[in-house]
Amino acid sequence: MIPRPSTAKEQLHNSHNFSEPQQVIENPKITEEQKIIHQQERPDKPEEACGVFGIYAPEQDIARLTYFGLYALQHRGQESAGIATFESQKVHLHKDMGLVSQVFNESILDELPGNIGVGHTRYSTTGSSHKANAQPAVVETRLGQIALAHNGNLVNTLDLRSQLLEDNHNLVTTTDSEMIALAIAQEINKDKNLNWLEGTVKALKRCKGAFSLVIGTPEGVMGTRDPNGIRPLVIGTLPGNPVRYVLASETCGLDIIGAEFLRDVEPGELVWITEEGLASYHWNKQEQRKLCIFEMIYFARPDSMMHNETLYSYRLRLGKQLAAESAVDADFVFGVPDSGIPAAIGFSEASGIPYSEGLIKNRYVGRTFIQPTQSMRESGIRMKLNPLKDVLDGKRVVIVDDSIVRGTTSRKLVKALRDAGVSEVHMRISSPPVTHPCFYGIDTDTQDQLIAATKSVAEISEQIGVDSLAYLSWEGMLKATQEDTNTFCSACFTGDYPVPVPDRLKASKLMLEETAV
Repeated sequence: MIPRPSTAKEQLHNSHNFSEPQQVIENPKITEEQKIIHQQERPDKPEEACGVFGIYAPEQDIARLTYFGLYALQHRGQESAGIATFESQKVHLHKDMGLVSQVFNESILDELPGNIGVGHTRYSTTGSSHKANAQPAVVETRLGQIALAHNGNLVNTLDLRSQLLEDNHNLVTTTDSEMIALAIAQEINKDKNLNWLEGTVKALKRCKGAFSLVIGTPEGVMGTRDPNGIRPLVIGTLPGNPVRYVLASETCGLDIIGAEFLRDVEPGELVWITEEGLASYHWNKQEQRKLCIFEMIYFARPDSMMHNETLYSYRLRLGKQLAAESAVDADFVFGVPDSGIPAAIGFSEASGIPYSEGLIKNRYVGRTFIQPTQSMRESGIRMKLNPLKDVLDGKRVVIVDDSIVRGTTSRKLVKALRDAGVSEVHMRISSPPVTHPCFYGIDTDTQDQLIAATKSVAEISEQIGVDSLAYLSWEGMLKATQEDTNTFCSACFTGDYPVPVPDRLKASKLMLEETAV
């Protein structure tokens, strides 16, 4: 169940009450049984953490531009959304549970004036799915308030939390994002000689893990990435005199508001956007590029640009490489909508097997706690995907998907295809087997819940009920990037984590590793 959007009067906060503790109230209508069922019905995919957006444009309608930026980034998180705007020293904030279009309306946006905007759309990783954990996180400092939006996940959260508690900081949420904001406040408050940039940089050097941040202040907006650049962040320009600057997780967040892509924020870089324009500071000289490869395979929208091309082009090459590695005789090939379609088209082009639609997706199904009947659940995934029975009947098909995590959805999908009359089902996956959990901002299960960590390809094939199953090789996945293969994080496939993960954190997810013992 998604709560109704609150009125602007109910939810709009001014600068005098951000520091008050927020009470987390569970929805009493959601039972434990419903939560378990909801967990079981989750997509059989890695799920992204967040989308962030920031803008400095005094001449523009900041709230609406931020709203549409978040609207384009909705795929990166569907649990909560929030916007903070700066009107001189005063901060206006609205955030709530639900989709961007459910959290905001015209009257709410009208009450978010200012020349600086920071927005966030969230899927929870560190910190559960509660309204109190929605972002941006707003914190008071000696220089004024900051509003911080975070994509990623810290690996030293417990250490940072202990440091903040020792300094008597009041933790309102359970998120690592709030801790980053409080760390910035802590640095600025304890040294009266530090300005916004100096205090922020000192705090960033205390953070370990993945973080792409947009930070609003009364003077301007900052954007920064961790030294490995694990999560993306791009800079865009709004035409005009003077030129204004925009920050977004992906270029699709720029396109929707008519901003032109300028460049990526570099790993270990901080950009400072004010009335004077854009300034750049490299706060960490030891950067080693490790962009999450799953951003390219699945997370980012196919129309977003990375490495000077749309991700559609990369995913097309994945499909072609997959066909070269695992050809099979079939009548036609199709993709699991929507993320499997580009690779399926590439597979078709390389193999010569005709491409056809085989599944229709209901694109209006969102997150819900309204449970289907038991018989509906047993019938599979018909609420989201429905087979074209007359197209499939009697056919040998190749179905292409981008990943298998737990195998639950794949098994239901194959059953639905069998029920539609398919004679042979050959599944092809445009990424390697996911064998290790992520610690950098993707919500993956513990290792014992990852089907490829406990079963061979043959065993997975039998469990999901296909005639054949093949994954793309790790080498093929990286080759298709046409970039330096050392500049990507692929730890979920290899267990080679670019940022060291503390043993106590490893033990919580690496159930099959020695560190868990």
